[in-house]
Parts: sequence; C-alpha cells; structure tokens
Amino acid sequence: MIEGDWDYVVVGAGTAGCVLANRLSVNPSSRVLLLEAGGRNRNPWIRVPIGYFKTIGDPRYDWCLQTEREPHLNGRSLAWPRGRGLGGSSAINGLVQVRGQRQDFDEWGRVAPGWSFDEVLPYFRKMERQERGANEWHGADGPIGVSDCRARFPITDQFVASAVAAGLPMNPDCNGAGQEGVGYYQTSTWRGRRVSAAHGYLDPISGRRNLKILTGARVVGLEFAEGRTAAVRLWSRGTEQRVLCRGEVLLCAGAVGSPQLLLLSGVGPPGELAEFGIASNLDAPRVGKGLQDHLKFHNTYRVRNPTLNQQLNSVFGMFWMGLRYALTRSGPLTMGAAPVFAFLRSHPETERPDIQFHVLPWSSDNPAEGFHRFPGFSISICPIRPESRGEIRLSSPDPFAAPAIRANYLATERDRRTIVAGLHRAREICWFEPIKGQIEEELWPGTELAAQGDEALLEEIRNRVTTIFHPVGSVAMGAEGPLDERCRVRGIRNLRVIDASVMPTIVSGNTNAAVNMIAEKASGMIIEDATMNGRTTVPS
Repeated sequence: MIEGDWDYVVVGAGTAGCVLANRLSVNPSSRVLLLEAGGRNRNPWIRVPIGYFKTIGDPRYDWCLQTEREPHLNGRSLAWPRGRGLGGSSAINGLVQVRGQRQDFDEWGRVAPGWSFDEVLPYFRKMERQERGANEWHGADGPIGVSDCRARFPITDQFVASAVAAGLPMNPDCNGAGQEGVGYYQTSTWRGRRVSAAHGYLDPISGRRNLKILTGARVVGLEFAEGRTAAVRLWSRGTEQRVLCRGEVLLCAGAVGSPQLLLLSGVGPPGELAEFGIASNLDAPRVGKGLQDHLKFHNTYRVRNPTLNQQLNSVFGMFWMGLRYALTRSGPLTMGAAPVFAFLRSHPETERPDIQFHVLPWSSDNPAEGFHRFPGFSISICPIRPESRGEIRLSSPDPFAAPAIRANYLATERDRRTIVAGLHRAREICWFEPIKGQIEEELWPGTELAAQGDEALLEEIRNRVTTIFHPVGSVAMGAEGPLDERCRVRGIRNLRVIDASVMPTIVSGNTNAAVNMIAEKASGMIIEDATMNGRTTVPS
C-alpha cells in the first residue's frame, strides 16, 4: 500500500491532472497524490514546438491507440495518438490555442449550469500568460504561455491574402470577440519553447511537500464501500498496490482512459459489464457513450516558388533550421500544427463557422514517409461541429488491454455534406490571387476527380481522413450524463471526472485550451465544496 492520508488522489497527469495537482496543493494542509502511468517526459524534443513529429507514435510518449474498423470510412482503423507521461497530450500535441465559440459554452450551460461562456471566460484568462498582454479576453499572469507564431512563410501569407479577397474577414484573434475569419494561430509556447501542462503547472511547484508525483503508476481500478470511493488500485514497479483516500478521487485519464477505468470498476451499463464478468457497482448507462472527435484531410497543391518542402528535404536546410532555433528560438522549428487558420461556414445559410483550416507551408502524401521534393502547400480541412457520436467500450476485463474505440465518424448525412463542402470552400479560396498565381497543379483532389461530383469526392475522403486528435464527451456532464455540473459522478460520493470526457458537446476547434479551462474551473469547485463541508480551508 502507498502510505499517506490523502485529501486528493488525482489519476492521470495529463493537462487536467497537472492543473488540479497545482491548484489543490496550494493549501499546505491538503495532501495531494498525482498518479501517472507514463514517465517524466525528459526528451528534449518535448520542448521543441515541432517535436511532435518525433514523439507522436513513440510508445514512450504516446499510448498509440487504434479505433475499431470504422463503418463509414470503408472499414478503416485510424491511429489515435494520446499523450503518455507528465503533461499528457499537451506534451505531444500541435500546440494550437483555440478555445471554441461562445455558443459552444452557452450550449454547455443549458445542460450543465455554470458552464456558459461568460462563466468560463475567467478561467480561460486565468490559465493564460498572453504574450500580447491582458485584455477583456486574455490573461497575462497564468501558467500557460501563449505566443504568436515565430515563423512566417510566404505561401501561407499569400493564402491569407487570398482568403480575404474571397470574402473572409481578417481576424487577428480567433479567441477574441469572434472566431470567424482568417489569421495567424497562437500556440502554447513561450520564447520559442513548448509549454505543456507539466511545464506550466508542475515544474514551478516541484518543491511542495504536500504534493507527491508518482510516475510509472498504472491505475487499474477503483474500490467502493458504502457509496463512496474507498481506494485506488494500481500497478507500480511490478506490484499491485492500493491507495486510500480520505477526500476525493479525481479521474483525469482522458476521454479514453477515464471511461475505461469506470467500466473496469463496475460503473457503467450493467449488460456490457456482465459480458466481461464485471460486477455492477453503479448502473450508469451513459459511461463511454457520446464520444465525439474531429476529422481532417488535406487539399494539396504544387506551387512555383520554394516552400518548407525544400528545407525539409535538404541536409543543409535541416541544419540551418536547427541552428536558427538553437541560437534564436525562431524559425520553422517553432511552428505548431500550422501557422495560419481559417474559420468559415460550409454553406451560406450556416449560422456560424463549422469548418476550420490549418494552412501548412509544406505538402506530402504522408508526412510519416517524407515530404514532396517539389514546392507545395496544404490546407488541412476539419469540420468542427460533427453530429456523429461514438463510444468507448471494454475489449477485455484486463486493465492493460486497450479499450474498444468506436468513433463512428461520418455517420450522419449532415456530417458527410459538411466535410465535402469544406473541400469546396478551400478550393474556392485558391482561385483568388495571390495564391492562384502561385499554383502549378492541384495534387489532391485534382480537377479530374473533382469533376466526378460530390459522391466521388466523399468516397475518396473516406479513404483519406484521419483524426485531428480531439476525442471528448465520453463521460459527459448534463442532465442525462453520468456527471453533474460539478463533474461529480452521480451515485458515488467523492468521485469526479475532470478531463476532455466531461464535455457535453465538442468545442468548435482544438480542444486542449478547453480542457485546461475545465480543470481550472473544476479545481475551484472542489476547493469550494471542501470548504463548505469543513474539510479544508482556502489559504489567505
């Protein structure tokens, strides 16, 4: 048994877990245990913004999950990168800081009171150390550095100009007054280095005596007694151990890990649990249901003038990029998922943006296999408000077995129409100058395939799409969800889930900033509830 009289046991040191460990250990009388299955992520590539090309797919830093065969993607199984180690996915993601749209959170607030946009904005501001300074939308004193892109590329600048010519507004801040338009992403970086949740929230408090961080600790189940969570079971250093908690157990294992742990512990649909011989501790039919994710695919072009392709295919170019980064913390190695965004509507009648572009200064058939040797660029097309819902189910009662991920992509007619419309919008922009004058050839889909119509395009999209790594919603808050509006599991005392799985619906854009906000807001709720119950006091 891991000795200790813990007020809080935090399961998972991803984005949410790091936030909770920091905020809950501010009070020196609260004892906090943070459990992480992975390691401490000391690889230097973790701090280099574009280092995700090196870490994604590496089992030391990535759980390397796979979906089941997707029925609407012609039976394809997609790779699902999920961060492993301190910082979780914030240590290997594309660093893009996008919060979503006001309406996303107002929709949350209707099913989970307290989560409307006006109520969550203070927590977005609290998390942020904004390079541009504080204003009504942004904070400047938080743990997560947010900076402008330190790399600019002629080809993406030309795309911005063409998008404006096509009628999109220039938007200097997609996390400000409105999201719609075209502009330049900000990233979770500071002075050219990645700021993961571990770097922002854990590194500054490593000396707190009331916080214990245990890596290599794989939680395999929860034990319950008299309607409360009595213990956490885990494997560490080859042995099974138990952790007792006098206060709360906080699941922060992510949209895949948290529902899996609940199901393994007998919290879920009894019929599904019985298939694996797991006794039901709580009938919770929505655990694992409601899963959502974002898809992406690339519209690619061959162009006249050099792009990043030439540097990526040159030994001298790679050396120069590395030297520039080492000396000045600038250049292509500071780039996140993309330098340029566009948020736009798939159809004129659509009420608000439902398509996101990540505009890339390189092109490839498959980045894992290399980049084109000729100049090219890509538009990554991502529908951001899908209707389709999937689920996380157990594949085995073995806690070390990966769960069954059924994303159920493109299951609705609207989702299928939207993803094709996103391609049309990208191609339309490329008919405007100055980008039109740069294009020598559309590589995909190309004029021949495009001339075959939307059904032919959709069929090829089914064969090309991949996840953009945004799974959410599998243990959702709301009247019909497993959680109440304070992230508490209904029917079990002292157990909460705090991570991407709690989202009632997916946000319109990248998800990491929203997860950070959720954990900031939830930590305040936990401290407030503990104070009301007389368990602890907030330090002055």
